[in-house]
Amino acid sequence: MTEREALDAMLGVVREHDLDALLVRVGSSTYELVARSDAGPANTSVPVVEAPAHTVPPAPAPGLSIAANAKKVTAPIIGVFYRSPAPGAESFVEVGDRVEVGQVLCILEAMKLMNEITSDYAGVVRRILPENGALVSLGEEMFWIEP
Repeated sequence: MTEREALDAMLGVVREHDLDALLVRVGSSTYELVARSDAGPANTSVPVVEAPAHTVPPAPAPGLSIAANAKKVTAPIIGVFYRSPAPGAESFVEVGDRVEVGQVLCILEAMKLMNEITSDYAGVVRRILPENGALVSLGEEMFWIEP
């Protein structure tokens, strides 16, 4: 089976099972197939991205500094990042808010499931990195919290 045939087969799985994303490792290559619908459910485009086998979360933008004692909250799954429980609703947290252990920070939507992401740390939110509605990868930094 050629690489193109394998990718076509994986795309078939994504479509057949109505998946939002599929992560496949083949040897030293990792493929992340993400279904995105910009024009509604009838139009699904599935871009294919070849990522390195050991993906390193992106580095913060230049000029951003974090205190040595700050804790980083990373994405436990691949999903779409939402700051509030519903469109137009108030955000779970804002920069400068004090959070407690177990407090909801955001929602990650994966495979049509809304997953509440809670804080493992108590402290002050110093930075919210992803944009609302952005796709975040496994291990990507989302929040910086200083105790």
